[in-house]
Amino acid sequence: MAQNLDGYHRALDLFEGLLAGAPRDSWDAPTPCGRWTARDLAGHVTGGQHLIRALASGEPAPDTTEAPARFVPGDVLMAWRTARKQSAASLTPDALRRLVPVSGLGELPLVDFLGGYVLEPLVHAWDLAVATGQPTRLDRDLVHHAFATAQLIAAPLRADGRLAPPLRAPQGADEQTRLLSFLGRPQPASTAPHP
Repeated sequence: MAQNLDGYHRALDLFEGLLAGAPRDSWDAPTPCGRWTARDLAGHVTGGQHLIRALASGEPAPDTTEAPARFVPGDVLMAWRTARKQSAASLTPDALRRLVPVSGLGELPLVDFLGGYVLEPLVHAWDLAVATGQPTRLDRDLVHHAFATAQLIAAPLRADGRLAPPLRAPQGADEQTRLLSFLGRPQPASTAPHP
């Protein structure tokens, strides 16, 4: 079992950096995630830290998609950091061995789930960057890893209506653009790859 959570922590660091860099007046900005604002999106990813803590302890998992802004009342960055700290504290060796349900894949040890979970904060980091006018270039190694995960889990998520249909990536697109297109995210002109 892989115990290296470096990619997971790097993806969380990337998301946290974008939260910290978001202008204070940007939390009502629309995101590429349908009807969600930047605050909703931040709440969804923050809720994911509560979800991981619940999986680690065997508690009922919270719904992170219904009214996600409830996870980040007031100071968004402080709510995120608190949730992240609590989640990290729950990741004991025993918790990392705990089997957790994974849609379409059965059960996996939590440590392996976290390896694939990189996709969630990474792609939502891009969403947040677009919404708040920040740089949208993602870590290439994390993109590569996340794309492999996306290809494994996309079918059941699409069947449940939780993932948009794929878009056609431009010819010669880089891997980040191909990943985002696969996940149904249209590329704003300002983030399209340069020729």
